[in-house]
Order: sequence, then C-alpha cells, then structure tokens
Amino acid sequence: MSETTMRDWYTPIEMHTLKRWLVATVVVNVLLLTFDVLRMNQLNLFYGCAGCILLIALHQLLPEADQRWRKDISLLLSGGIMALGVLRLVSIEITVFNLWMQAWLIVPSATSLWWLSSRPVSAWASRKLSTQAVEYGLQRNHGLDEKHRTFGAHITLIHFVIITLLPLVWILDIALSPGNALGGTIGDSFTGEHFSKILGSDSFWTWMTNSLIVSIGTCLLGLTIAIPAGYAFSRYKFTGRDVSMFAFLLVQMFP
Repeated sequence: MSETTMRDWYTPIEMHTLKRWLVATVVVNVLLLTFDVLRMNQLNLFYGCAGCILLIALHQLLPEADQRWRKDISLLLSGGIMALGVLRLVSIEITVFNLWMQAWLIVPSATSLWWLSSRPVSAWASRKLSTQAVEYGLQRNHGLDEKHRTFGAHITLIHFVIITLLPLVWILDIALSPGNALGGTIGDSFTGEHFSKILGSDSFWTWMTNSLIVSIGTCLLGLTIAIPAGYAFSRYKFTGRDVSMFAFLLVQMFP
C-alpha cells in the first residue's frame, strides 16, 4: 500500500463511530419529542428541536483530515448540544425516565467533546501525519473498532430488554396496587386485595379451565409448526435462513 493511499484511507476510529452513533441519536431524539408534545411543554419542545438540528449539523460537520476549522465547529456544536440537554433536565422534574430522555442529548455530546479533543483526532484534523503515525492509527483502529461495535450492540440490547420488561413490571405493580387506578408511581404501595378477591370468586376455576384449554391448544399448535421448522433451520442452508432465524428469535423475545 502506497503512502498516499494510507493517508487517504486513514480516519480515526472515533470519527467512524461518531458518524454511526449520531444517526441513531438523531432518530431517538426525534421520537422523544413526542413526549414533549404530549406534555404540552413548549420550552422543552423548543430545546429538543434545537438539539436535533444541532445533532444533524454536528454529523454533517465532523472533521476530515487537515480540517481543523471543522473540528473547532464540531466542538462548539457538541458544547451547545450538552448545554441544551442540561437546560432540558433542570426545567423538568428529576425522574429516572426524564434522566434517560436527556441522556440522549448529554451523553452523545459529551462523547463527541471527549473524542474530538482527543490526541489522535486533534493530530489528524490539524496537520499532515507522518507515515509512522498513519500506520499506528490504522493498527489502533483495528483494535478499537470491535470494542466500539460491541459496546454499541450491548447498549442497544439493554434498551430492548428494558422495553420488554417495562410492561411486565407495570402489570405486576397494578396487580399489587390498591384500588382500580392504572396510573401512579411504580412501587408506591402494595396490597393483596385483588388476588384475594379473584381467588375467592366462584368463577375463578371456570376462568382457569378456559385459560388452560387455550394455552395448551396454542402450545400444541405452536409445536406442530416449530418442530419441522427447527429441523429445517438446523439441517438445511436455504436462501433467507439467517434473516428468518433472526426474525423468529426476535419475536420470541417479546411476551
């Protein structure tokens, strides 16, 4: 590989990762704006829209080689995004959900500030690197790329796990809460009155029998389809096998 090709090929792994993560961050923040609309919080909605615009601008203005001015603008944009996230946080009630919402502005902007001001990115964006520096950078990219991808995959999976468990936690909290209210704070009070009423009802065993019939029938029907499908997935490598297997497992993750 020639020296010119190496220079053209090399970009610090932080820039590759930022470009991928910022796209996901913009999508999530746009979706989170719906909560500000539902809350009718015009100030936070304005902050959120401004944050999304700055995130898009940051993605478009990430520095290239020998473009220090773009690095400086990116640092300025990252600081502005973090400030907007902090302003949104202090203007609303501090709850776990609100902390998670604002973390989608604060954490990506803090990561951008950290990576953009790091030594590898600063050197790459400020001056022409030597051949030895480019070789070291390419070797460093190879070592960090898999770590960044693994970290991003784990964060994504953690969010899917939380989304999956939240309805179950909410159902359990409603079952153990007094009265018939569906709202309120999770874990604020507990009672067993609902279970006592249901178990003491004359219709309970009728409902239990109907549920057993439906569940056993559904299980047998599912096994009738799943056993041949499992054999086909394990024995044959047909077109679309991997995608179909992933879709099947994804469906099974959600109750």
